[in-house]
Amino acid sequence: MMTQRQLRTTFRSTAALAVLGLSLCTTPAHAVNKDMVQLQTQVQELQDAVARLTQANDERMGVLKDLVQQTADSVNKMAVTVNGLQLKLQNVQDAESAKHDQLSGQMQSLNDSVDELKARLNRMEKALADVQSQQAAANSILQGLPQGVQQGAPLPASGGAPAPVNPPQGGFGGPAPSAPQAGNDPGTQSPSPGLSAGDMYHTAYGDYVTAKYSLATTEFTNLIQAYPNDNLSGNAYFYIGEMNLRGNKPSPAIKAYTQVIDNYPDNSKLPAARLHRAEAMIAMKQQENAQRELRALIQRYPNSPEAVQARTKLASLR
Repeated sequence: MMTQRQLRTTFRSTAALAVLGLSLCTTPAHAVNKDMVQLQTQVQELQDAVARLTQANDERMGVLKDLVQQTADSVNKMAVTVNGLQLKLQNVQDAESAKHDQLSGQMQSLNDSVDELKARLNRMEKALADVQSQQAAANSILQGLPQGVQQGAPLPASGGAPAPVNPPQGGFGGPAPSAPQAGNDPGTQSPSPGLSAGDMYHTAYGDYVTAKYSLATTEFTNLIQAYPNDNLSGNAYFYIGEMNLRGNKPSPAIKAYTQVIDNYPDNSKLPAARLHRAEAMIAMKQQENAQRELRALIQRYPNSPEAVQARTKLASLR
């Protein structure tokens, strides 16, 4: 098949031949007629070739247009499919994130319940120790009494009036019983010097659960001041950070979470403290610091529920 460039070249050649034929008009008439016939024949053949080329070109253009249209339709269908897949993937990610958040909340509630149980056990241990102390004091008092007083006065002889019992000053030949010392009598025992860390934590946590945040903050602060090295003080810092974060105070929340992370390495709330410190950093537009915090959480606690949430949040920050 001839291309358009070849066709133009042929046209030029034909035109040149036509000019050449006209220039030969000075030749004899029979020679001119013969050349003209040949020229006309060539021109006709050339026109036929051009017509066939045009038809073939139109057919090819039609096929090409159909292919382009089919390709465009396929691309549009593919785009619709990809958009649908992206939407489904986003829905799955949102559902997974919601599940992770729910699981984290359940784990947090479980940790809080465990802390509350620990506080109750501490109270029970303290009460048991008080009972044991009172029992020991009572036993000490009973051991100091004379034997006759412990067993009761003797009964009178049958048929006679009861004789008055006037024991000597020492009591049946023994020394007089000494008065109980202060603090040994269970009825006059002095009150305990102060609340234990478990008691203070249990009270503060109860106010935190009932959303008495101002009172709970004061009580948690008192716990920290009274028992700064107790692990429950780490929990107190954590809940102070929680209340600040819920109150849209990310800066003091970060400081409270930092206390947990820096000073209580064995605290069970360390993963949650790191995750929530990153959330507070995000609230303060500290994206780079939040990313570093999330990476540290994933590296330190890779199998924790908080690490799963950290991966999701880290992906959303990129």
